[in-house]
Amino acid sequence: MLRLSKCIVTALPKYSLLYKTLITAAATMSNVNKSDSEWRAILSPEQFRVLREKGTERPGTGEYNKFSEKGVYNCAACNTPLYTSDTKFNSNCGWPAFFDAIPGALVRHEDTTLGMTRIEICCNNCGGHLGHVFKGEGFSTPTDERHCVNSVSLRFNATV
Repeated sequence: MLRLSKCIVTALPKYSLLYKTLITAAATMSNVNKSDSEWRAILSPEQFRVLREKGTERPGTGEYNKFSEKGVYNCAACNTPLYTSDTKFNSNCGWPAFFDAIPGALVRHEDTTLGMTRIEICCNNCGGHLGHVFKGEGFSTPTDERHCVNSVSLRFNATV
């Protein structure tokens, strides 16, 4: 089950749409297991390439790279809430950047492809590849982390 940190939940008005979204996600999250053919039926070819085959979209091309509306970013594959707009920041890296995820929404794996060691981030609910986490880059964020996320891995839901 998703654990919601006090800093996220207590900072929200108790009956706001974002608060209800996070609480609902915590109560209803279940692991999604689908075959490749089932994923291909519901994802675009680019979403399948990134989410299921661990691809990367070209820098600067993603819908959410310079996007700044208030709301929640969900997994494009299973609709699990992953990030809130309050944790998004402009890193000028060419992909949407967040300094923290909704607690329990992600799983991290060591990725040694491309001749380096990185931390891959995936949706904890469906295993979809989201991007990578980079630490210690000197951004003035509370976590000193940059979650570099492919836009195609996300679906945005505006808060009212």
